[in-house]
Amino acid sequence: MSLSAVLGIDLAKQKFDAALLVDGKTKHKTCKNSGEGFEALTLWLTKQEVEKVHVCLEATGSCGDDLAIYLHEAGHIVSIVNPARIKGFAQSELIRTKTDKMDAALIARFCLAMKPKEWIPPLPEIRTLKALVRRVDSLVDMRSQE
Repeated sequence: MSLSAVLGIDLAKQKFDAALLVDGKTKHKTCKNSGEGFEALTLWLTKQEVEKVHVCLEATGSCGDDLAIYLHEAGHIVSIVNPARIKGFAQSELIRTKTDKMDAALIARFCLAMKPKEWIPPLPEIRTLKALVRRVDSLVDMRSQE
């Protein structure tokens, strides 16, 4: 296991792009944003001979929560970072091209350089309450539309 292994993840609703940065080399993987994709990522990390990795994701609302919790429970160090910090880092590297694959690699480089603090998942009760609040907000929006 390499202690300098970092994993940058660019999230979307249906999929996520992962960039593994180990010893100066970057490897990419795209997976579904579901339990099936999470397991595929774990298998891929195992094939890359990485047991523990520092994972960095952008704070994107609730679409990355399940993945972050899954990775945390698998024993990885997880950091959730404000997208503005990633954008500022990209500007410092003078990067203008924007693809999911390049964003994932950028997030991995950010993680390696900035070493963001570890994220601790909220208690299950808090997650349940947040999900209920989001659902109530959604129902209120739907009623307003009707």
